[in-house]
Amino acid sequence: MTFLAVLATIFGMAMSFGYFTQTYKIIKRKSARDVSLLTYLIFGSGVTVWLIYGISIRDLPIIVSNIVAIIGAASVIISYMIYKH
Repeated sequence: MTFLAVLATIFGMAMSFGYFTQTYKIIKRKSARDVSLLTYLIFGSGVTVWLIYGISIRDLPIIVSNIVAIIGAASVIISYMIYKH
């Protein structure tokens, strides 16, 4: 794996961890009042397509970073559903 591939994987995963900060905030406040569900559904759909693309071209940095992103987006969506009221 090249240096650029390693760097892309690290930064792809780091960007994906942003979802978990939103999940933490929803759970801590026990409220998803100011969260846009549509935004996270769009993000989740986008990273799912990127994951499929990464798998199709067998690109590990794309696969790994988008698996983390899907888990993160799902955590926000699930937290939203639990705390939407």
